[in-house]
Amino acid sequence: MSRPVIGKKVKNFKAAATSDTTVELSKLKDKKVVLYFYPKDSTPGCTTEGLDFQANSLKFKRRNTVVLGVSRDSLKSHENFRAKQGFKFNLLSDPDEALCNQFDVIQEKNMYGRKVLGIERSTFLIDEKGILKKEWRKVKVKGHVDEVLEAVKELG
Repeated sequence: MSRPVIGKKVKNFKAAATSDTTVELSKLKDKKVVLYFYPKDSTPGCTTEGLDFQANSLKFKRRNTVVLGVSRDSLKSHENFRAKQGFKFNLLSDPDEALCNQFDVIQEKNMYGRKVLGIERSTFLIDEKGILKKEWRKVKVKGHVDEVLEAVKELG
């Protein structure tokens, strides 16, 4: 599947989310969307990244921006992770990898000498019109949320 292109409209998607909701991109018109993909609930890097987004959630909200985390974990796992960490934003469950494939984030990784397919930590910034404005791939957690927030500010 082709990956989304900066400056082009993102294909609509619909995914099951925490808080007993379904998130659909087309229903988030008039809001910026930060869609961040992470490998696994309750792992150190993913927890740190989520906590960084949570710590800045008010700043994103003031800039009319919705933050959504995505992994292949189940909704039950997401609900537990979200509750334990106190995330106010929703997590999307993508067990069939439809969203992961749409954004081309499933990549071959090296885990303890074995090659496995997994989510490459990635973030996408979509504007109010559904246009992809920025993407970050092979994300390093430290300082990443600050970069995303700065890009949101630049969009106005």
